[in-house]
Amino acid sequence: MDVPGLQRRLAEFAAARNWEPYHTPKNLVAALSVEASELVEIFQWLTPEESARVMEDPGTAHRVGDEVADVLAYLLQLCEVLGIDPLAALNAKIDRNEHRFPA
Repeated sequence: MDVPGLQRRLAEFAAARNWEPYHTPKNLVAALSVEASELVEIFQWLTPEESARVMEDPGTAHRVGDEVADVLAYLLQLCEVLGIDPLAALNAKIDRNEHRFPA
């Protein structure tokens, strides 16, 4: 599935539950921050070596995948609400960084 398809699916999911009034930019950014923090929590006390092996444990791998999905879901919803093409924004940012930080 592509990004617009995922955004449509998320919008349909929210609409079916009448959640659209709560999906303001402020609320979506707050939710994104919370989910990113939950991802950080998984790695918080791991050594660099342990963090590199985090996906080896099926239970932890599942938690990481779920939190990554939550972060992405809120980010895609925020982009939809604000009219941002996330792939174009990322591509433009990489272009700017290539100029700021030449190899």
